[in-house]
This record gives sequence, C-alpha cells and structure tokens, in this order.
Amino acid sequence: MNDVVVVGAGPVGLLLAAELRLVGVGVTVIERAAARSPHSKALTLHPRSLEVLAMRGLAGPFVREGVPVPTGHYGGLPVRLDFSVLDTRFPYTLVLPQLRTEQLLEERLRKLGGEIRWEHRALEVRQDADGAEVDVAGPDGTYTLRAAWVVGCDGAGSTVRGSAGIDFPGTSATTTGFLGDVVLDVPPSVPSVDNEHGGFLVVPLADGHHRIAGTTGESHAIPADQPLTFDELRRYVRQVAGTDFGMRAPRWLSRFGNASRQAARYRDGRVLLAGDAAHMHMPMGGQGLNVGLQDAFNLGWKLAAVCQGRAPEGLLDTYHAERHPVGAALLENTRAQTVLGATHTADVRALRSVFGRLLAAHPAVNRQFAGELSALDVAYRPAVGKSGEAGETGEPGEAGETGEPGGGVERGGAGGGRSLAGTRAPDLGLAGAPEPSLYPLLADGRFVLLHLDPGGDAGRATPDGPGAADARATAEAIAGSPDRIRTVTARPTTAHDGWAGRSTVLVRPDGHVAWDGALSSK
Repeated sequence: MNDVVVVGAGPVGLLLAAELRLVGVGVTVIERAAARSPHSKALTLHPRSLEVLAMRGLAGPFVREGVPVPTGHYGGLPVRLDFSVLDTRFPYTLVLPQLRTEQLLEERLRKLGGEIRWEHRALEVRQDADGAEVDVAGPDGTYTLRAAWVVGCDGAGSTVRGSAGIDFPGTSATTTGFLGDVVLDVPPSVPSVDNEHGGFLVVPLADGHHRIAGTTGESHAIPADQPLTFDELRRYVRQVAGTDFGMRAPRWLSRFGNASRQAARYRDGRVLLAGDAAHMHMPMGGQGLNVGLQDAFNLGWKLAAVCQGRAPEGLLDTYHAERHPVGAALLENTRAQTVLGATHTADVRALRSVFGRLLAAHPAVNRQFAGELSALDVAYRPAVGKSGEAGETGEPGEAGETGEPGGGVERGGAGGGRSLAGTRAPDLGLAGAPEPSLYPLLADGRFVLLHLDPGGDAGRATPDGPGAADARATAEAIAGSPDRIRTVTARPTTAHDGWAGRSTVLVRPDGHVAWDGALSSK
C-alpha cells in the first residue's frame, strides 16, 4: 500500500510530493494529462514562495532564471505596491513561467525518488478507517491504488473533492477577462493601461513575448469557455490603448473568469485538498499558484509526521485550521481587486482614483497590501494541545500548551514581549551556526531549535542548565521524535520585528515558529 497518492502533477502536487519524499514517505503522483502543458497560466512567484523554496535549498535556479520586479499591483492600479520595503531576502515578485516552475519542481521530485504516472486519470476516491482507494484509468486500462492518504491537487474541477463529497460553495463567473502571449513590436512604456473603455496589464517574458491580460466592456460578458481569437485580442487592446503595439505571433490565447469558490473543509478523513482543488478565484495579483505552494508546504511536514507515526492524525486538522482562513482571505482580496480592475464604470474609476491616492500617500497602507499579497504577513494562531489534537483557538500571538500553531490566521508578526508562536520566521542571520542564516538549516525538513545568544557566546554546542533541558523536552514533544530536531546555538546578526532578545525558538519545517521560550535577560 502506498503511504500517499497525490492526484495532480501541477506545482502544488509536485512540491507536496517532494516534501513527503524528502523524509522518506512513499508517494505516487498521478496526472491525467499525457504531458506537461507548454502554456503557463501563472507567471509570478511571490516573496514567501521564494522563501519556501530557499528553506529547501531550491531558490537559486528560480532566481537565476526569473526576472525580479520590485513592485506588484493591486487591482491593476497604476500606483504599484512596493515590495522592496518588505523584510525578506526576496523583496520582489519573480516573473517565471509556470511551465519552468513545474519543470524545476519535477526535477526535485525525481531526485528524491518520486514517481509520476502521466496519462493516469483519477476516476473515483473511496475511503475507510484504514486508508483510501483511487480508481485510475491509465493507458493500459483501469486499476486501483490503495494508500493511507489521498491528496487532491487536481484543480478547480477536482475529482478527489467531488468523490469525498466536500462542498465547494461560492459564486459563478460574472466577469470574464482575456489573456494572450504575443510579440509586441512597440511595447508600451508602462505596465498597465486603463480608461473608461477597459484595462490591461503587460508583462514582458524572457523569450521576447509579452503577456497581455485584461478586460473591456465588451469582453467581460463573453463566457470563459468560448475560444479567444487573435483578431478579438487586437480589437480589445485597440479599444483601450488606441493601438495594438504591433501585436503579432500569438502563442497562446485564453479567457479567465471571476468564479470564487472555496472547499468547505480541506480534510475529510483520509482525503485532503490543496491548491486550486481547495480554492478558485479571479487571477488578480498572481496569487493562486503561490497560495497553493504554501498550502503544500504547510501540509507536507504534517502528513509526513502522521505517516511515520510521529504525530497523531489530529495534527492534520491543523492544516485546515491554518490554511482555510488564508484561502478565505485570498478570495476576499481577489474579489475586491476584481471590482477595481475589471469594472470600468465612472463610479469604479472614481474608486480607483481614491485607492491610488491612498497607496501613494500612505506608505503604511501600501506596505500592508504588499505584505498581504506576498504572504509574508501570514501568522497562524496557536491552537494545539499536548496530544497534537486540534483544540480551541487561542488569542492571536499567545502560545497554547505546546505553542504549536493550528487555529486560524492573523496578519503581521509578534511585537514586544508577545509570543512568536505561529509567526513566520525570517531568514535570521546567525553567527557561529553551521550555516550563515536560518533557512539553509531547514533544508532537510527537520525542526530547528535555536538557542540565541545575543551576548556572542555562540561557540557552545548547546547551552547549559535546566532551561535548556526543558526547551529540548518541549521541542521533542512537538516534533514527535528527537531525530527530527536540529539544535543550533548562534548569535543573531540581523534585526527583525519581534525577535530582539529572544533566547530559545523552535522553528517548524515550514518556517513558522512552533514555540518560543522567554526573552533573554542579556
């Protein structure tokens, strides 16, 4: 029997499968397509996704091949969000076609011994108390895979979600946009164009093409499943800009809609959901792929711990508790952006003007929106007891009995003397550690127990005294096994909000704080 069957070999399924293989969990990935699509729906990797990759030593190829852009957009507003002020080693969005992201993640999975079965379509999923079965149609006929767990990473039309009977409430599409990858002989000098006729974004691609995506008063009412023609795309762009910028050589033409839906639960017994199978929305701000990758990163270490008997099944309930609110926030902000960016009435244009002035005049507001879209501001509320079962949600920033997060999401980090539990750990610079900063210490998927010595005595292998023993015992109770913890004593060399004076911090494999001890007296 397989430990896990992952349905879907897109970026979410690939990252999840790689996370499981990293710690030795058996996983089979099935994908209904015969081969990877040459067309890239998504183009953008956000700062938190790059941090996720950096925690496994994977960010390098992505950054080398992608194009960094220090700004992002909110609803296509001409006043851009400033990502350069964010507290991260990746203060930018990275333009990289989804196809290349998938290829790099597939290389990672194959190096870890993962299996992908192309042209194998999930027909139905059934489950019982001991596992689940997936009926699969492959090139050689139909067969059944049995596994302890099944994860649906199979998109908005998820067969896994439907078989499990998980509701997918929300709204159907009321607005449709257009998308085209084309060559522009005379590209515009600005990244977006909008007026009373409509609006569109222009993104340069590395191979000389540009992506144009937007809406007009004419385009928004056309069903998303109706093919987009090249003449139609040229007409829409001319309606808004008065020119088609020498548009030619169309490579891919498509439409997209603003249907917004979210799975009622991300776990149903032995079945779990991630990525588009769990949430769908208008592709505003380039967030969908990124939130899906972050779903997979949250789920991977938890599912591995349960598969290997290091944690009770209740730990998987914290996946829903932590990620469902993130998905809900995603749907909320993409709906808001759709009103701003895909509605062209005089009233909405007035709203765009007001929002633009707000973002330009108030750096704190601009920073808040940038933090939300980049996912750097996601912080989970602690809600897990000593048994690992999900419990009641505590107040934001307060640790539960183990301090392990699991009860929802809040925006921002910890300040002052508040607990760091649940917050995102920055790539803290470390002197005296085996690596120069925190993220490389997470490369093998273990917890990292940091003993921080602001006084500079970072040469000790471990600190002395009963406090250290208590910290180790707490860390082992959370991690479920002593060998799943890497202990490091070091002196912090970078400053981050809420981290000053921290003495002992346990960082989860996904880079969020599981528990922190008292502030240092030094």
